[in-house]
Amino acid sequence: MPIIEISSLQHPGVEIFGALTEAQLRNRLEPDKGIFIAESPKVIRVALDAGYEPLALLCERKHITGDAADIVTRCSEIPIYTGERDLLAELTGYTLTRGVLCAMRRPVPRSVEDVCRHAHRVVVINGVVDTTNIGAIFRSAAALGIDGVLLTRNSCDPLNRRAVRVSMGSVFLVPWTWLDGSLEELSRMGFRTAAMALTDQSVPLDYPALKAESRLAIVMGTEGDGLPMETIAEADYVVRIPMAHGVDSLNVAAASAVAFWELRYKD
Repeated sequence: MPIIEISSLQHPGVEIFGALTEAQLRNRLEPDKGIFIAESPKVIRVALDAGYEPLALLCERKHITGDAADIVTRCSEIPIYTGERDLLAELTGYTLTRGVLCAMRRPVPRSVEDVCRHAHRVVVINGVVDTTNIGAIFRSAAALGIDGVLLTRNSCDPLNRRAVRVSMGSVFLVPWTWLDGSLEELSRMGFRTAAMALTDQSVPLDYPALKAESRLAIVMGTEGDGLPMETIAEADYVVRIPMAHGVDSLNVAAASAVAFWELRYKD
């Protein structure tokens, strides 16, 4: 398909890059028609390599034969829109990071059983709504041996544009899905559950029995209030990260990285 030069914000087809909200792109009523936006050549390459389907590309003119030349070649069968830098910034509402956006089809949601089937370590993200934290947790999960990610419905969508960018494409590398049930669902699949929380009953992160578990679900709570009490009560372990200098807790993204490393599965 030829490269399409746009000179107007009303050009047919470009509304997915600026006029639609994240909720409209997600399309909960018809999930099979949902779209997400991947930003920057590196992130787009990770998504393409992982098998995600591109639908349209928005690219600053200089990047068509520059940083995104290989992406343009790989996406030659879809519309590729380009235009002046200022026009593209007006369309999207921000100056493009690395000059490239790719609209992609949302994958069919996985089942919890599918994500957990061969997993030794999974993380449950409960109520985390900050896009930056979600992206950072996924990046740590991919780097530090987490086999799957489960999110409660009140958490941020991992395919939110900013979450995808912060993760550097790691959301495409680790299997994930939504968890509609309770931790009991994971227990039935043979997992022991570890709630990261500060309570009188919590054990330190290097607790030997915890680290020896063959299948472990690490449960992370919200940025402000932490995990709900009922979730803590349901868990097999309540776990704390020992702190110094009177600091009581870490940001959820930092805490997840520490927990993933310390509790990584060892044959």
